[in-house]
Amino acid sequence: MNHQINNNSVIFINDIADKRLGAYLNIKERDLTGRQSRFIAEGKVVLRVLLNSSIFEAESLLITGNKLAGMQDILSLCPSHVPVYSVSSSDMDQIAGFNVHRGVLAVGKRKNQNNINDIIQNLPENGLIVILCGISNHDNIGSVFRNAAAFEASCILLDDTCCDPLYRKAIRVSVGATLQIPYVQNGNIDDIVKTVAEAGINLIALSPQGTHSLYELPVSGRTALLLGTEGEGLPKHLLSSLQTARIPMSGNFDSLNVATASGIALSCLTRSNFT
Repeated sequence: MNHQINNNSVIFINDIADKRLGAYLNIKERDLTGRQSRFIAEGKVVLRVLLNSSIFEAESLLITGNKLAGMQDILSLCPSHVPVYSVSSSDMDQIAGFNVHRGVLAVGKRKNQNNINDIIQNLPENGLIVILCGISNHDNIGSVFRNAAAFEASCILLDDTCCDPLYRKAIRVSVGATLQIPYVQNGNIDDIVKTVAEAGINLIALSPQGTHSLYELPVSGRTALLLGTEGEGLPKHLLSSLQTARIPMSGNFDSLNVATASGIALSCLTRSNFT
């Protein structure tokens, strides 16, 4: 039996082998391969971001029956053509292959593909770009996106050695920011840096060995912050050819996690007057 919630008819399914649930099957194992440009959004907060996104859209929703009553406001954002499926909590865990304690999943896809040249062309006068090199940890990717959203960075550029921001864990850690901030993941870091530099954008490479204190750099106009892993860091040839900055810290400690460093740096470079 189906029930109407706002503009969507909730479809109750009792058979975990129902083909309509195929996209949610064993998503923990399938997250790394075979997604065919789709991704899984998890939890109410992330689902709200997805349904409000101008970059991505939902293909379907899967919600446990005990969560439906508290989903009225979010489901009101869902287009009427998007199916809303409902199963029991135990069935959702079997379908997904792990304990989905939030009880809310959605399959999303990209509406349109961003292009690095278009993003740079549309960058505001005081726009701030984050460039990521070699960030392969899902938690770090998610955290950097979350920080970028908090400090209103204009966009994020990732080289092809970074992990996909649409991994389920990265989306969850970002609290949906990977679905909110325009980004492009394409090409090697040298090509990305060259494209940004040729556009006349001020490049700052962040490194513990940076020449200047981040707090002492005169920053104005369009700026790009370049971040690498906390282990290997940025390639040496980039550090030798770009303006470098460091976050002043205790000499008794090696370095900060890239997620933490990005938050400090973005707070320092932000052009917004937050109150």
